[in-house]
Amino acid sequence: MAKPVVIVVGADKGGVGKTTVSRTLLDYFSANNVPTRAFDTESPRGTLKRFHPEITQIVDMTTTADQMKIFDTLNAGTSVTVIDVRAGLLSPALASLRDIGFLDAAKAGQITFAVFHILGPSIASLDEIAETANFMQGAKYYLVKNFINDTQFFQWDQATYNSYFHRIKDATELTIPKLNEMAYEQVEVSSVPFLKFVANKGTNDEAANYSFVLRGYVRHWLANVWSEFDRIKLTDLVGGGGGKSSTRSGEK
Repeated sequence: MAKPVVIVVGADKGGVGKTTVSRTLLDYFSANNVPTRAFDTESPRGTLKRFHPEITQIVDMTTTADQMKIFDTLNAGTSVTVIDVRAGLLSPALASLRDIGFLDAAKAGQITFAVFHILGPSIASLDEIAETANFMQGAKYYLVKNFINDTQFFQWDQATYNSYFHRIKDATELTIPKLNEMAYEQVEVSSVPFLKFVANKGTNDEAANYSFVLRGYVRHWLANVWSEFDRIKLTDLVGGGGGKSSTRSGEK
């Protein structure tokens, strides 16, 4: 049986677009026919659940009962578990994973563990990298520059950035490009996954009437995001599978 894969998406700062990245991951694995489930730790509200209600549960990751919901069910037939960590709670979430023995299990090769750390524009984000480094043994670490919110990066000295970034062995950088603002807003209002928006489908797969132009913007953007996921061989986390999924966002 394949090892379970756990992907934590988070940041120690809010407003950097981590849920957007989680949504692209769920669409990507869906297009690659990888069984995936998600946990939204923005309790009790849950933005991720609004877009992917069928596979998402809202949990409070600070409680033992909800930790059991996530980690006692890792071998329940789902290849990938995506955890969208509440804003500001990345380091505490990783600390709780250490405390329950999850990080030791990942280090021992029993679980494939990856962290998508969404970077903000400030020097405080670099301090987050230093803090996160303490938990990264046995994990795959992806540092994500997310331009979806018009974020401006690297006004600081590049050498300073590099000195932080290289504290984590084998860290990989990823870039999420900016999406046309009107297209992004229309997907938000529609409350459907990016894939359904591109396919002109509503919440229950019924025919929708989204703008042809805005769908085109989302299709092009999603293809670029998935090209990044292909570049880092994301499907290799689950033992391969899938093709060049960046072309699949244009289907239908």
